Amino acid sequence: MKKGFTSKSLKEYIYIIIGATIVGLAYNIFFLPARLAAGGISGVSTILFEVYAVNPAIVQFAINIPIFFIGLFTLGKEFSFKTLVGTAWVPLTIFLTADIPLTITNPFLSALYGGLILGAGLGVVYKGGGSTGGTTAIAQVVKKFTGISSGYSQFIVDGLVVITSIIVFNIELTLFALLAIYISGKAIDFVQLRTSSTKLIMIITEEEDKVQQLIQEGIDRGLTKIRSVGGYSKLDKTMILCVAEQPEAVQLKRLLQNEAPEAFTIFINASEILGRGFSLDRYYGQKL
Repeated sequence: MKKGFTSKSLKEYIYIIIGATIVGLAYNIFFLPARLAAGGISGVSTILFEVYAVNPAIVQFAINIPIFFIGLFTLGKEFSFKTLVGTAWVPLTIFLTADIPLTITNPFLSALYGGLILGAGLGVVYKGGGSTGGTTAIAQVVKKFTGISSGYSQFIVDGLVVITSIIVFNIELTLFALLAIYISGKAIDFVQLRTSSTKLIMIITEEEDKVQQLIQEGIDRGLTKIRSVGGYSKLDKTMILCVAEQPEAVQLKRLLQNEAPEAFTIFINASEILGRGFSLDRYYGQKL
C-alpha cells in the first residue's frame, strides 16, 4: 500500500515538473519576445522587463515565494509542497532557458501557439495535483476575505495586470494577450477534461454525506440530490447533480479520486446555465 502511494506521488511530481517546464518554455519562446503580458505573475514580469529590464526569472521568484507563504498561512490545506514545487520550477526554467535560440516575435503566432502550449503545460501541472502559484493564489486569498466567487476574484486580479499592460505596451498587444489567455484556458480544459468550460457533474454514490461535503467545502457549489437504486446491486444510492466552472470541476475530480474513488462520476458539457451562481450572483444579497 505504501509502495503504491509512493509511486503515485512520484508520478504526480513528474507531471508537475514537466508541466512547469512547458510553462517556462512557453514564456521564453512566445510571450516575452512578443511582449505579451498574458495575465498572472508572468505578465507582471513581462511588464517589468519592458520598463526596467529586470530579469523575469528573478521577478517571478521574488513575487511567487511570498505569495506561496501568504497562501499557506491563510488557506492552509489548499496549499502544499506540490504548489511550492510548481511555483519555484517555472522561474527556474525561465532562468535556465533565457538564451534559448527559438523565439517567436509575431504577436498573433505567440498568442495562438503560446496560449496552446501554456495551457497544455498548466493542464499537466493541474493533472499532477499541483499549481504554479501566482495570481491563482492571490485570487483565492481575495475570495476568502471578500466572499466573492473564484471566477470574479481571478478576473479582478488578472484584470489589473491586463490594464497595466495597456499603459506600458499598446492596445493591440493587450488584445493579443487577452487572446492568449482565452486560448490557454481552452487548452487547460482539453488536457484536464476534454470538454467545455462549464460542467454538469453527475455523481452516483453510497457516500452521500462525504460527497456533499467535498462539493460544498471543496469548490463552494450547490447541489441537488436524487434518490436512486443500483441496477445491478439493487442497493439504495444517491445521484448528486452539480454544475461548476472548469477549474472547479478539475478540483472536484481530484477530490473525488482521493476521497471517494468508488463514486461513479460523469462530466457533461453544459452549454448555458441560468440561475444562482451563474447568471445570478452566487450568494443571496451579494454585491459584485
